[in-house]
Amino acid sequence: MHHHGQKPLPWRHWLKWVVVADLDQQFLLSQTARRGPWNDCANLPAVVGAASEQTRIGLVLADAEFDSERNHTYIRQQLGAQSVIPAKRGKKTWRVRGVRAEMRRAFPRQLYRRRALIESVFSSVKRKLSARAPGRSLPMQMRQALLLGLSFNLYRLRHRNLFLRMSTEPDGF
Repeated sequence: MHHHGQKPLPWRHWLKWVVVADLDQQFLLSQTARRGPWNDCANLPAVVGAASEQTRIGLVLADAEFDSERNHTYIRQQLGAQSVIPAKRGKKTWRVRGVRAEMRRAFPRQLYRRRALIESVFSSVKRKLSARAPGRSLPMQMRQALLLGLSFNLYRLRHRNLFLRMSTEPDGF
């Protein structure tokens, strides 16, 4: 990548924080931090599996980044949960089969809309805890991100009564 014909810009890396959250209770169940850019598709079973050791997982909503037949199979067969992950776009010659084909054919949009609630969790982390990882080195930023997740859960426990929110959705969601 060049900037106006000058010498190439240095390759940029950043902190990537992947979390599994209980969207109803707004608690982080599992988290991992690493250097980006990175495709976390292969890491989904480990992160979701760690969360399932703490509580029963009934539904997994994830970005298209995590779309793979292997992830759908793990969630549905190993965890006994429903998986809603949009199928990534690909070449027209790609043959999409199994659950991924089902996601393309009849994507449950109404159910997937709840995935936006994770953005509320991230916003809350930033608002309540000034979510910055000011460490200069990536390992320090990774530790700070993981501690931020822990601090968020402690904050939620300490201020439980403040977060009794009213739901505009019908029961059962």
